[in-house]
Amino acid sequence: MLHFLSFLILGLHAETAAWLWSTAHQIPKHTTSDESGYFSIIEGHNKRLYIGTAKYGENAFLVEFDTATKQMQVVVDAHKEIGTKVTGFAAQAKIHTRNNVGKSGRIYFGTKQGYPQKGEGREDYLGGYPMVFDPQTGKTRVYPVPIKHEGIISVTPDESRGVAYISTSSDARPMDDSHFMMLDLDKGTYRDFGNLKHMYAFIVLDYQDRAYHPDLGGGIVRYDPETEKIEKLKQTIDGNPPAPESLLADPNSHPINWDTSRDRKTLYAVAMSGNQLFSYDLTAEGDSLPGRSLGKLIPDAEQTDCRAMCVGPDDTVWMGVASKQVLHVVSYRKGEESPKDHGVIAIRNPTYTTFTSEDGKPLKWHHGVMNSEDGTMIPRYTIMGICAGTNGKVYVTTLYPFTLHEIEIAGRSFSGQ
Repeated sequence: MLHFLSFLILGLHAETAAWLWSTAHQIPKHTTSDESGYFSIIEGHNKRLYIGTAKYGENAFLVEFDTATKQMQVVVDAHKEIGTKVTGFAAQAKIHTRNNVGKSGRIYFGTKQGYPQKGEGREDYLGGYPMVFDPQTGKTRVYPVPIKHEGIISVTPDESRGVAYISTSSDARPMDDSHFMMLDLDKGTYRDFGNLKHMYAFIVLDYQDRAYHPDLGGGIVRYDPETEKIEKLKQTIDGNPPAPESLLADPNSHPINWDTSRDRKTLYAVAMSGNQLFSYDLTAEGDSLPGRSLGKLIPDAEQTDCRAMCVGPDDTVWMGVASKQVLHVVSYRKGEESPKDHGVIAIRNPTYTTFTSEDGKPLKWHHGVMNSEDGTMIPRYTIMGICAGTNGKVYVTTLYPFTLHEIEIAGRSFSGQ
């Protein structure tokens, strides 16, 4: 039996509760161990979604979701492509990258380590692999491990120059190692720009194809492929250095999600626990990147968790935000006064998967949903990934079970953009 959650905990009143209805789709159970996944979701040029999974101690998979037929299939078995059968901490346990799509339509992602168990050492993991899947041919190219014992957290292609930019992750605590690298897509060789020690670093390209990687302590490292030089930039927010509460310049680093506008002249950023959306002007000259605050994600929230952010095909910024263990979808469009909360995700098809065994006992790793007082099923904990489709729908992933939510937002339609 599912737990019940009062509207007092929700921070909503029954008469004013704003449900944002989703159609839920179970991500294939055999592709996960703990019914979990990460940031890994993107729409391909073929209008299908590509979602990475986590199967700790065993393997990782890339799953394709056909938005027309609603069918899912595994398109990449990481261990099969690598040619390995290792298990335990040595396994490629996750696809943790926020997937990217090249101009060719190929899907760029990478594999990452899981969590060492008793008797296992971090040296048991030999390293993660950048991968490129071609939906047209169904073939995957696997590139060599760039840094021994470190996983892959970001793979961002610049196919016009035949390269991809890589960020690695040692997953160490309290300080992560994170190498900013460039991969030659033809030769399979790397150039290492240095260890920037920023956890969960996303790499973006601007309108001049310059690559940006966050640096420990709030700096930003930019590589210019025309001059082949590295630049170290400072940042400002509303004309001042980032405030401590922004979490943009944490001395130990903090997860920050980045994505750019379609013209790649504006960078949007959300610190995971910061409850604030920021933007930066990528056309600015000099050694400082000017940013500004765009407003709170959830105005009255005491604490939020936002690890899912993307810019959609019509330049709307979409964010998946958890507050008091309920999950909101928030958007922002340039020129708007502040981000807009579209409501709390609720599941319109609560029988989309099985939550109990034949004897009626709750299945393990299926505790990520609750029933509200009116019997509505809602997902809880956090939103892991978000993707705005060209069909006008917004897709998010949640945990326990690992679920894809298909959501229609009132007044939002950008099909064909």
